[in-house]
Amino acid sequence: MKFRSVFDIIGPVMIGPSSSHTAGAARIGRVARTLFGRQPKWARIHLYGSFAETYKGHGTDVAIIGGLLDYDTFDERIKTSFEEAERLGFTFEFIAEEEEADHPNTAKLIIGDDESVMELTGISIGGGTMEVTELNGFPLRLSGHYPALLIVHEDRSGVIASVSNALAKQGVNIAHMECGRKEKGEMALMVIEVDQFINEALITELQKLPNVTQVSTLAS
Repeated sequence: MKFRSVFDIIGPVMIGPSSSHTAGAARIGRVARTLFGRQPKWARIHLYGSFAETYKGHGTDVAIIGGLLDYDTFDERIKTSFEEAERLGFTFEFIAEEEEADHPNTAKLIIGDDESVMELTGISIGGGTMEVTELNGFPLRLSGHYPALLIVHEDRSGVIASVSNALAKQGVNIAHMECGRKEKGEMALMVIEVDQFINEALITELQKLPNVTQVSTLAS
């Protein structure tokens, strides 16, 4: 993975002792909160590798909860995120897993409320950076460095072309794009990281495309 600036290497301004275990963890939590679209009521957080071994001492636990409360990496409230979660009635559980994951700093977040449940797996790859590697069963690579579109659609011919054309009409350049599906002809997911700001007009246009069922955005 290429680093965009020196700050991606030395890490962001952050709360906590470790960019990998604290800042990266907070970003995983905050991306999950953003994609869920609102404050979840509960969370089950499975930790793997070094996350599972040192999450209490390195502040990985308070960082993930802080991220789920929509705190940025430098927010002082990360230190008291447990107390704020309790005040909001947001319950959570940490589960340290013994099985090995593909990456040593891996967290699987299952979050939900009375309306829906979302599952996200993220890895902290160093310097405070992270990647989402799975979302609701779809394998993907989402860095969080760029504005991103996540488009749920029916697996039909022409959908990818229609989305690409809509982006091109507004002069939006694709930095990275992945497409996946669970079964042929069933639900599919497009993940598109772009170079420009995603405006409401583009989101509305994408939502109107045939076979597109949901459009979510993630700011950089």
